[in-house]
Amino acid sequence: MSNCITATAPEPVFSEPWHAQVFAVTVALNEAGRFDWPDWADRFSHTLKRNGLNKELDGGDDYFQAWLETLEALLAEQGDARSDEVTLLQGAWERAYLTTPHGKPVRLP
Repeated sequence: MSNCITATAPEPVFSEPWHAQVFAVTVALNEAGRFDWPDWADRFSHTLKRNGLNKELDGGDDYFQAWLETLEALLAEQGDARSDEVTLLQGAWERAYLTTPHGKPVRLP
């Protein structure tokens, strides 16, 4: 019998790069004193509950969509990111993404 230990790679914490990015931005804003974590957790909990009323959440994209929704609402409430500004910026990124050749970096004009 062998005492060989087989190592396996850990499961990724984030399944998509944007999941890690929105998480990191939220943590950085909290660490910068922009909001208290207990308030954040309460807001996020309410978003998850509201979004889970119509379907069972799978913990992937829907979880991080709820995370982003909560962050956007918090920043809008604080006056840091008005919803009209967010919508314009989303549109600009979408247009840039759709018009950028494959393999090239996406940049806003």
